[in-house]
Amino acid sequence: MNYQWYPGHMMKAKRMMQENIKLIDLVIEIVDARIPLSSRNPDIDELGKNKSRLILLNKSDLADTAANKEWLEYFKQKGFFVLEINSKSGAGIKAIQGTVREACKEKIERDMKKGIKNRPVRAIVAGIPNVGKSTFINSYAGRACTKTGNKPGVTKGKQWIRLNKDLELLDTPGILWPKFENQDVGRKLAYIGSMNDDILQIEELAMDLLAYLVIHYKEELTERYQLTEEVNTPLQILEHICEDRKCYKKGGEIDYEKAASILLDDFRSGRLGRITLEKPDEV
Repeated sequence: MNYQWYPGHMMKAKRMMQENIKLIDLVIEIVDARIPLSSRNPDIDELGKNKSRLILLNKSDLADTAANKEWLEYFKQKGFFVLEINSKSGAGIKAIQGTVREACKEKIERDMKKGIKNRPVRAIVAGIPNVGKSTFINSYAGRACTKTGNKPGVTKGKQWIRLNKDLELLDTPGILWPKFENQDVGRKLAYIGSMNDDILQIEELAMDLLAYLVIHYKEELTERYQLTEEVNTPLQILEHICEDRKCYKKGGEIDYEKAASILLDDFRSGRLGRITLEKPDEV
């Protein structure tokens, strides 16, 4: 399966970022803690060069705890400010204000020397679809400022949000990039729901995910689906889910698509356990 998804509104969103970047002091990049590298749009590095940078490992509650620590260290060594957060529960949100001040320390000091007081830091919130940008903004602001949804493409236009006297955020639509050089990246983005499921072959996607989980998270699979020792290949596990969850079409035919959707939903929601699909030592 070829993984590509770049609808027209993403091209507009990229142009919008290019037009507004000159107004920005800080780029806050939201990534998915389960795939911190694959969920980083390489265009954002180019758009945000010469700007202060903060990476937020969102959905950290869904990711492997040990892997979260490894990724924090990885990004720090690359020169980024980085925090582990969970936008839904609010975990880690309180630490952001202090980190923003630290990241923009030079800008704030320059303003003070010029006699400019109370000018807020202007930050752009960037990231690919479905990493939780809108949920983060609402959690940080303590109020519903933006639309949220568990599918990509909810945010369609830009909006400035004044959080407090020290910080203004520019929310932007999620943007992927026109061509994935590495299809493994595209596959991981499909796993977490950053592409439209309607354009994907769900059964194939589920089989690929199971192939990884069998090697790295067999215990979580066994516990969730009550697997026996004899059930250990991706196809056997998918068929077991079909039987266990009564996934049948009319006439008693096995409904692999329905079982694949159950697996993906269990992974995306965290019901399968805390899972990370890439580690820094694999880079």
